[in-house]
Amino acid sequence: MNIGNPRALAIRIAFLLLPIAISLAIGAALVIAVGRDPLEVVDALWKGAFKDSRKLGGVVNFWIPLTLVSIGLVVTFRAGLWNIGVEGQMMMGALFASWGAQYIPLDESLAPLLHLILIALAAIGGMFWGAVVGALKIRLGVNEIFGGVALNALVNVISIYLISGPWQPRIGGSAQGTEPFPTPALLPEFSARFPTNLFMIALVIAAFLIVMVMLNATRWGLNLKAVGANMRSALLLGVATERTSMSAFLVCGALAGIAGSYRVLFTFDNLRPLASGGIGFLGLLVVLLLSIRLLWVPLIAFAFAAILTGSTRLQIALQLDSSLAGVLQGLLVLFVILFHGVQEVFFPQTMADDETAEDSVPSVSSVVKEKP
Repeated sequence: MNIGNPRALAIRIAFLLLPIAISLAIGAALVIAVGRDPLEVVDALWKGAFKDSRKLGGVVNFWIPLTLVSIGLVVTFRAGLWNIGVEGQMMMGALFASWGAQYIPLDESLAPLLHLILIALAAIGGMFWGAVVGALKIRLGVNEIFGGVALNALVNVISIYLISGPWQPRIGGSAQGTEPFPTPALLPEFSARFPTNLFMIALVIAAFLIVMVMLNATRWGLNLKAVGANMRSALLLGVATERTSMSAFLVCGALAGIAGSYRVLFTFDNLRPLASGGIGFLGLLVVLLLSIRLLWVPLIAFAFAAILTGSTRLQIALQLDSSLAGVLQGLLVLFVILFHGVQEVFFPQTMADDETAEDSVPSVSSVVKEKP
């Protein structure tokens, strides 16, 4: 960040802190309005997320798929693409992994190999669904937002059909979920006191580092940036814009598919309707809130995971609906986007030299106007 202009620096800091302060103030007012102390809410959230190692494990289990999805979305946002279909890509990855879990018979001694196969299948499933969004965008001119929303709905219908039809439990048709997957297919817990999977944690870290290098130290990352800045100019400079855009969808789809596999192979142990749990949409909020470097994705995703996991204690301890955490997150993202738009319109000079702009999401104006 350029600190040569103290006034510009002060404006940037103000536009970073004001949305957070206003969101917290409104959240506190809502809590007071229902007769509760805001400090009690903070304490309940903290205990719900960090009271012991088992609670922390629950936070990590939410953090794993959320971080994978958010990393993928940074890639598509770098290319100027609003990949709303990431939720469907998670579900398609979950479907592919569920198929493998049920129909690939491997002995328990070969469980690690089976896990790799299932994760690879999930990545292929997510890539396939991301490629469909990309093809609709590139070949047919269907905006990725509309195509993504339609494909999200379609994959949910497919999952319900499979659960209540070909994959229904032996006790009879049900839309609640398939039978539990065979033990060799399930990702193992590290321990009862810390119930999470260490391999997936390592995979998230590896994905983060690989994508970081690819975005900032390869020609592919430079091409993504060029396409996201101005597709027509990138084409004139010799960038294969269609191939670059499709590659962004494929990378994001692969990561989203792996995130979906974690939900069915660890969190639930079977396939359920809407198994993605809205994590894809939450990943969109994480990236919108960031509007800065990929470096911050794991930290912000962990904060979201902690708030959502800790919010389950609100209903138990304070008789407050756990959706209060969602309200707080929604307020935060709303005000961040609002202030980002205000800064873009009234103080553009404070954004022009911000070195984090290269990793930011598409501008507010690009949401309503397609790039030429």
